[in-house]
Amino acid sequence: MAHPPPVRYPAVAGYFYPLEREELLSMLEELFTHHPLGPQKPPARNAPRKHVSTGYVVPHAGYVYSGPVAAHAYYALSQEGMPDTFVIIGPNHTGLGALVAVYPGGVWATPLGEIQVDAELARSIVNNSSYAELDHVAHMEEHSIEVQIPFIQYIYGNKPRIVPIVLGLQTPDIARDLAAAIKTAASTHHRDIVVLASSDFTHYEPHEKAREKDLKAIEAIKTMDIEKFYETITRLNVTCCGPGGIMTLMEYTRLVYGDKAAAQLLKYATSGDVTGDKTSVVGYAAIRFYGSGSR
Repeated sequence: MAHPPPVRYPAVAGYFYPLEREELLSMLEELFTHHPLGPQKPPARNAPRKHVSTGYVVPHAGYVYSGPVAAHAYYALSQEGMPDTFVIIGPNHTGLGALVAVYPGGVWATPLGEIQVDAELARSIVNNSSYAELDHVAHMEEHSIEVQIPFIQYIYGNKPRIVPIVLGLQTPDIARDLAAAIKTAASTHHRDIVVLASSDFTHYEPHEKAREKDLKAIEAIKTMDIEKFYETITRLNVTCCGPGGIMTLMEYTRLVYGDKAAAQLLKYATSGDVTGDKTSVVGYAAIRFYGSGSR
């Protein structure tokens, strides 16, 4: 594997989100206060750390479309303080690089600054997985992880670290393997982590049809049964682009909380709710994972 560049520069700044720092900060503020789709309040800063949520499903479209929904996940996250490391799992839209590609090290840059990759945890995840590889190529043009970074920086600055993972192969077997590897690596290196599964839901169907299918998929997610979720999206042809990350987070939550593992839908909307054009939409969801009885 070729060594990654010391800085991973933004691939979609100026396209999915603003290129200029002040414009980006202003937009992030507007996403949290967006009426009626956002949480309509700013995130907490410097909240004491609460070890409750294992992670969140977050969308990854352009901020104007999915940002208000994503803000619900980041608002809830902000209430629980700052973990050591965010493990961010996104789908591979480009086809480049390894099938399970863990970014090896260095820093990721956005208009809000540079955030460090947790290279030790990244290596440990790969060492504990049968599929994962250290690979930066899959990440170079991929937007699904990049668009999460400014939200993290908006709340926590550049203090936490990240482990970006891009999945080109999204199956229950991969999810089980990767969830176990993440759990073992975090335990071995005493990392307080939060997992972010970056995924949009149904793509380019009428609003009502997309909503109907997506809510059935989300009900399957709430069962915490990855086989049921995978069967549901396959049977209904739910064109969810990040099922591998979702299943990994489901399985990781079960490893942490056992039978008490639970999921809560924080917000669902489609691009049609933003634009008013509901003829062909993309669905977005913010979903929280936690242990029941530990709210």
